[in-house]
Amino acid sequence: MVIKTKPLEPLPVISEDTVLNEAMECPTDRDLDTRPLAEESSFAFWQKDIPEEYWRLDGSQIIARIAAARKRLGRRCVVLGHHYQREDIIQFADFRGDSFKLAQWAAERPEAEFIVFCGVHFMAEAADILSQPHQKTVLPNMSAGCSMADMADPEDVYACWDELTEAGITDVIPITYMNSAASLKAFCGRNGGIVCTSSNAPNVMDWAFQRGKRVLFFPDQHLGRNTGLKRGIALDQMALWDYTLPFGSLGGNAPEQLERARVILWKGHCSVHNRFSVQQIEKARRDHPGITVIVHPECQMEVVQAADADGSTSFIADAITEAPAGAQFAVGTEINLVSRLARENPDKLVYCLDPVVCPCSTMYRIHPAYLCWAIEELAEGRIVNQVELDEDTRRDARIALERMLAVK
Repeated sequence: MVIKTKPLEPLPVISEDTVLNEAMECPTDRDLDTRPLAEESSFAFWQKDIPEEYWRLDGSQIIARIAAARKRLGRRCVVLGHHYQREDIIQFADFRGDSFKLAQWAAERPEAEFIVFCGVHFMAEAADILSQPHQKTVLPNMSAGCSMADMADPEDVYACWDELTEAGITDVIPITYMNSAASLKAFCGRNGGIVCTSSNAPNVMDWAFQRGKRVLFFPDQHLGRNTGLKRGIALDQMALWDYTLPFGSLGGNAPEQLERARVILWKGHCSVHNRFSVQQIEKARRDHPGITVIVHPECQMEVVQAADADGSTSFIADAITEAPAGAQFAVGTEINLVSRLARENPDKLVYCLDPVVCPCSTMYRIHPAYLCWAIEELAEGRIVNQVELDEDTRRDARIALERMLAVK
């Protein structure tokens, strides 16, 4: 299946002299069912420093207060919404997309002094890396992280690197997925490595093999394995590094396995994309003969191979949006994106492969009340939840990102 992709477009704005989108100016024409923060009881242990007044705001109050604060800030503030965000956050976004495109978009708008990133922590870090010195990046809820990124603790990766060196496994190029800590992007920058996204991983892997004999790919084993297979690397030329094993165990591999390996995969995964299965694909085809199954490359190898196509969130969104009326899609990615695509394409059948709702739980921590608090604080001249990296990390991480941008 061949699907053309195109750059994402910004959400519509009200006028040339404001960055507010239509949903920010007035309530939406449908009930987004925004419950007050106090009614989402699981938020209680995520963050304690949001003022009490925000805990009981309802959706209409939040919309009005964000709109008022945005008018005061004007073009000094830009709000970014990742594809996986809940709909009652996306309504406030000036631009929606995947993590790297959002960071790029913000950095290209120097008039935006404040970048409010409605995503997770590593995404806000990427915005801070790429942004200009006068720009400040804010993450409305600092507890919004990524379980996959957390599976690659920097100290564990450094220990792996040392073990490989001590074992004589050299000529290794490190590749870190965008879904990783800024310190690991910096590690790649310092060690001849590079960053990849889910869309450019094959070309990045080619780049690495032009410079080394093997790659260390982290933190997502499935993206690394699926990418290696696309580049003709056999499974017996891939080794899985189990970071939970003690130092000296070579990640559970024999020395000859690592010597033979062209790709060393970190034992990490995405909890959302790990849910999809071949059985779900088979059921979709039984229920809807001729349906197109499209999944994210963070899914397990068997799922990607059973699907008709795989690609990034932007790839999936473009594929469905550009398909003709009457097209049918069973999609293997996060439910908020799938549901939004279904609403925006009423002339097509679009549904999630997993019958059980599978949201990105950490992304869900960006409740509209947190966004309201962060923006109102900015309007008052106070910055809360700024994501700010030290200069050494920013410099070295930017090197790895610039290498990625130079890959054709």
